Amino acid sequence: MSSSLIPERPLLVSPSLAATIGLEEACMLSLLSDMATYRPLLAREGQQWLDVDEALITRAMPFWNTQDIQRISKNLRDQGIILLASAPFTESRRLTIAFNDGQAARTPVEQHRPLPIINMTAGSKNGGANLIAPNWQPDQELLRQVAQHNIPEDFVRLQVPEFITYWRERGETSHSWGAKFLKDVLHKWRNHQTLMARQARENNEEFLNRDKDIAMHMNWRPSNDALEVLVKHAGISFAFVEDAIPEFVLYWQERGEVGRTWNSKFIQHVKRQWVRYSSALENDTEPKRIPENWQPSNEVFDVLRLAEIKMDFAQKQVAEFVLFWRESNQLYASWNTKFLQHVKYHWAKQHALAPTTQQANHHAGQQTYHSASSTRDRSLVQDLTDRSWAQ
Repeated sequence: MSSSLIPERPLLVSPSLAATIGLEEACMLSLLSDMATYRPLLAREGQQWLDVDEALITRAMPFWNTQDIQRISKNLRDQGIILLASAPFTESRRLTIAFNDGQAARTPVEQHRPLPIINMTAGSKNGGANLIAPNWQPDQELLRQVAQHNIPEDFVRLQVPEFITYWRERGETSHSWGAKFLKDVLHKWRNHQTLMARQARENNEEFLNRDKDIAMHMNWRPSNDALEVLVKHAGISFAFVEDAIPEFVLYWQERGEVGRTWNSKFIQHVKRQWVRYSSALENDTEPKRIPENWQPSNEVFDVLRLAEIKMDFAQKQVAEFVLFWRESNQLYASWNTKFLQHVKYHWAKQHALAPTTQQANHHAGQQTYHSASSTRDRSLVQDLTDRSWAQ
């Protein structure tokens, strides 16, 4: 018995496969598998290649445009499910694919029992959008795009762990993590170049004054050698080192001392803080909502004492911090870490010593806020969502 509502052969998609690789990806994989059963395959390089032109693809996939077909086929390739030999579909107007033996052995379409029909004409709100994988890495095509901006690959690779951690904590999905990463790397590289240019000027001044005792000043920054010792050799996060500069400057400015070994003092200062900071990190990596009665751990206050931040200042931040994040309903793996960075940043703000790299708008979508002489000069939402300390 036929129905006018279903004038053609229905498309069957396994819900378990769709949940694993994405709804759109599962639909395309099902259609390509069907094509491979009745079209001749080309044997080449140890693979059986299916080659289909735009006319056949348009008939089989009328619910997608050319950009959708290019995006979804690329997603299947990036997940290792298919091999893609043709140029991007928007240019070549054809798909030349082979099913990846390694992936196909685990999740072949043929092994999924046909289940209820999924209506593809209705679309899917998050079709093709996925959470970033914990082992995500930029592909060769993305690295070539970055290289066109004369950005060293070593610099690019260093940005990957922080990029993955940030987006996994936010729990957001994306159709193209490569595009987001490219934008993030370009932003960081521009900031890095600006920082290095300023550092070169300051290093030149430091060289000229190397035999003179100098007082601590608001524009002081550690030398490149000091940063290399802390970041490359001691394995300390560059963002953590940046956060430590304002408090270090404030402390020694208030003491009014002069000296020639500020870089050495700074290295020791940061190393002591890093030990405490590392112990304050929670072992639980599962994001969770902040509890109503949340309080910072003792290790957090140990780190703040090393930073010469007053405990009554830190305690006053707790109630508003908890209230804001309770109402926002966001999930994070470590509220201790977030609170620690929040207090350090606003301590520097209150003393008009905001971190020298004002790099808000970090990871696309964050709003830039300018330094103020007091936290009261800014709204609570601005204070608690400001990530310019995180660079």
